[in-house]
Amino acid sequence: MSVMIYRGLLHRAAIRRVPPLSQEFRPDMSIVASYIYNKGKRTGTFNAGSDKVPDSDDGFVWIGLHDPAEPELVALQKTFKLHDLAIEDALGGRQVPKVDVYDDQLFIIAKTAHLEGDSIEYGETAIFVGPHHVITVRHGSDRGHSALRQRLETAPQILRKGPDYVLHGVLDFIVDGYLPVVQTVEDRVLEMEQHMLDAVLGRDQIKRLFRLRRQLIRFQRVLGPMTEVCGKLLNLDLPCIDRETQKYFRDVYDHVRRVDSMVSGLKDVITSVFEASNLLEQQSQGAITRQLASWAAIAAVPTAIAGIYGMNFENMPELKATYGYYVILGVIASLCAYLYWRFKRVGWL
Repeated sequence: MSVMIYRGLLHRAAIRRVPPLSQEFRPDMSIVASYIYNKGKRTGTFNAGSDKVPDSDDGFVWIGLHDPAEPELVALQKTFKLHDLAIEDALGGRQVPKVDVYDDQLFIIAKTAHLEGDSIEYGETAIFVGPHHVITVRHGSDRGHSALRQRLETAPQILRKGPDYVLHGVLDFIVDGYLPVVQTVEDRVLEMEQHMLDAVLGRDQIKRLFRLRRQLIRFQRVLGPMTEVCGKLLNLDLPCIDRETQKYFRDVYDHVRRVDSMVSGLKDVITSVFEASNLLEQQSQGAITRQLASWAAIAAVPTAIAGIYGMNFENMPELKATYGYYVILGVIASLCAYLYWRFKRVGWL
């Protein structure tokens, strides 16, 4: 345990000691967008090395990064006074959704999700929110925020309200990405359900059902913390979150709960499909068993009679009857026909 603590202290010290490679952002850095907004309108680009952070109530900076290196975040840390622990979490890319408060700033971790085949893959977006800045750091997600930025810029009356409205837009954008994932999985499960009604599911299809169910269980482990994040933003008195903004987070909160409810229902559907497939298979096996039992009973009649007359006893008067052979054949045929009729009537044949 002491070795792990020592390594952690060394890592934090390294973050503090690493200076920015340059006072200006270079073209090869991972910044997707860096703009200044004033009264809801974009007024120019922002350079962390040379530009000053707006200090008016109507101005803020919105910076978006994708898979940044450590020196890039350290450069932003100096400009926007970001906390060391938040920088560590933003670099890691393996955090659970959460909300942290550092003085007058917020740090939020949100999970993105997308579907690759039958597997749900996850990314991570770290969001730094201050009185005059919003910084988003994306890991493992190719779904950028350009469309969101353009949509917000078309509504300056919303954007002028500040970074908390941008935070709502980013979280709403991330949560909206959950719905196509669940709907696609739902379509695949319903398709297998329809196939199950037509024919018994094969081994590969059953394995696929359990694979989808396992993916949904993992997804619920993400949805739970995401619900807590939205609940805190909705109910708690947090810095940088205006009371008028909190009602907007209720919409995001409801969306997360709706997706979670859909995932729970979909898990039940998968279980029902598997159980129904087993019942149909058992029913099919039962029908085959009944047919085999019926034919075995019919075949037992001539077998039993032939076995009796195949015994080598001298005192068997029927052996000398003139029409005994034809009588026995008639008895066998009559009994077999009667059994066939009875089994056919009860649905065994």
